[in-house]
Amino acid sequence: MSAAPAPAAPLPHPVSVVGIGADGWPGLSGTARGALREAEVLIGGARQLELLPPECAGVRVGWPSPLRPAVPRLLAEHRERRIAVLASGDPMFYGIGRALAEELGPESLRVLPHPSSVSYACARLGWPLEDTEVVTLVGRPAARLAASLYEGRRVLVLSADASTPATVAALLTAHGFGPSRLRVLEQLGSEDEGHVDGIAQGWAHPPGDRLNVIAIECRASAEALRLGTVPGLPDEAYEHDGQLTKRHIRAATLGTLAPAPGELLWDVGGGSGSIAIEWLRAHPSCRAVSVERDPVRAERITRNAERLGVPGLRVVTGPAPAALSELAELEAPDAVFIGGGLTAPGLLDACWEALRPGGRLVANTVTLESEALLAERHKAHGGELVRLAVAHAVPVGGFTGWRQAMPVTQWSAIKPSGSGARSHKGDRS
Repeated sequence: MSAAPAPAAPLPHPVSVVGIGADGWPGLSGTARGALREAEVLIGGARQLELLPPECAGVRVGWPSPLRPAVPRLLAEHRERRIAVLASGDPMFYGIGRALAEELGPESLRVLPHPSSVSYACARLGWPLEDTEVVTLVGRPAARLAASLYEGRRVLVLSADASTPATVAALLTAHGFGPSRLRVLEQLGSEDEGHVDGIAQGWAHPPGDRLNVIAIECRASAEALRLGTVPGLPDEAYEHDGQLTKRHIRAATLGTLAPAPGELLWDVGGGSGSIAIEWLRAHPSCRAVSVERDPVRAERITRNAERLGVPGLRVVTGPAPAALSELAELEAPDAVFIGGGLTAPGLLDACWEALRPGGRLVANTVTLESEALLAERHKAHGGELVRLAVAHAVPVGGFTGWRQAMPVTQWSAIKPSGSGARSHKGDRS
């Protein structure tokens, strides 16, 4: 996981980060109102700033777009003055509070949260907050919602704008969840609060208010392909040309790679992208890069990632190890999987060198030539060398017999903590 950037020099006054809801000034606590009255500079979105009365006399500064790069500059410009930053609802829940804490350090902030739209939505719906999954589509692709679709699951979607409900309804229908119930909750907490209700596959409501949260009660159609939460998705879940790590081998491989929250995987010889995709599905904070030499397969990997809810998968097109040079400025990976191209000169050494100390390398092969290379590396670096074999029952005349798939030789090893690794931007501190 990347180390957080070093906080800037402390400001003379703590920055007040005030959460505000659709109910505006009347919904704020006395403490929050006091912080806004005392502020010499008020920073926020145009809609939030308009909610403040004239008694908040500080200079009003709207966030530019893109917002994140502007944070250091605006704080530096006004560092000698008392600053209050407005946020929607709870500043630390998908809000500006995170960026401010990373920039200044938590000790330089005074965070005054307001109930979030998620809290309001669960209160209106009678849904236990701890049992409700939340997906934000604010500044993020709608495809990421697909990873949260399971029969009977309750999901709240933070909308980007008034068009998001229709986008969500179409995505649900395309993924076999057309029977799901949608409720769009608008202007939560304000006097203009309202909602619309419907079924995803028949959604016909026109765009409403841009401030909305979508509540989904997931219902799968009879034709929907069932996907689980653990590695080993059905092979039918992937578009492929035969270059696919098959289900049982894939499950065993992911078990050996052992993804953990925030970790980074390099999937070298991506094929259909299945290893990287299921690594990313293991936890929302996992990250992955897939390296694939064939442009047609690289495009297919991107489509598979979007369809399976992990559009953040980065795909690098080109032969390894040469293509790994594109990753030279990134942090060292926590794990590397090599699913193809093992006989390419220098590939195994390049991947081992790139791996951070304590990281894992896993390589699979079905050829004798590559198996010999893995045996050499096992002798040099230790680890485990195993053979994975799977057989499927098939008809044999009027009886049933076993059809053996090609056995897979797998080498896995952990890079010793004392080993050197190249320096990267964002290496762990």
